[in-house]
Amino acid sequence: MNDLFAFVAHHGYLAVAAVVFSEAIDLPLPAAVALIAAGAAGATHSLSLASVVAVALCAMLAGDCLMYLLGRSMGWRLLSLICKISINPETCILRSAESFYKRGRVTLLVSKFVPGLNAMAPPLAGSMNMRFSQFLALDAGGALLYIVCYSVLGYLFRDLVASITQGVQTAGHAVAIVVVCAFVGYLAYRLWLYRKNRVYRVVPRVQVAELANRLRSEEADRILVVDVRSHGYYDSGAARIRGSVRIEPNNLPTEIENLPKTKDIYVYCT
Repeated sequence: MNDLFAFVAHHGYLAVAAVVFSEAIDLPLPAAVALIAAGAAGATHSLSLASVVAVALCAMLAGDCLMYLLGRSMGWRLLSLICKISINPETCILRSAESFYKRGRVTLLVSKFVPGLNAMAPPLAGSMNMRFSQFLALDAGGALLYIVCYSVLGYLFRDLVASITQGVQTAGHAVAIVVVCAFVGYLAYRLWLYRKNRVYRVVPRVQVAELANRLRSEEADRILVVDVRSHGYYDSGAARIRGSVRIEPNNLPTEIENLPKTKDIYVYCT
């Protein structure tokens, strides 16, 4: 941590902006730690706390706006790419969409504090065609809250953080061993989850032509086509497959009860 303090103090606002922007575009850099370090530097007057907040806010908004625009142009492809590191990419996307469904667009005010959702929120808002002005206002509020919280935390508890850092440096090799063991344990846990959930990664699919042929055949009466596009992607005025029914995927337990048990059910999403 002392090395991080020195790095932030030496490179100043540029270091803060670089780390915050990197996290905003979903690179694995700890913006929270950088903000705490910058807040601590502000306590020693190496940096101005007000300037730290301003620079970090501009950097975070720049990254979030970039992800919003990419989400608007790439849509589901970008969300899937972001979720590739997830055990179940489709669940990753659905849970993020569910947050918007349950809490509305004000999700952007708290998304920075929620791991996973912080990476998904800006591109998800873009793919849902949220108005840019509305996105910018809500995202700016959430980003400001996040930045102020961690910067002030570093500012107020600079001595405590420095003491912890000195203790970590004194422990030396013991801390390194603990970190390595924790990393190995984490990899083992991820592998266990992957094996446990691999059955859900294979989604049975059918070609469009095959389903179209069945709908034109005598089997048509035994087929039900269901539109399960997630909230935010579904527009009641949009085109839909003829004869299909609409169910809300965020309310599956109730919706499934109403589906007939005697038909072959085909679902389609975005």
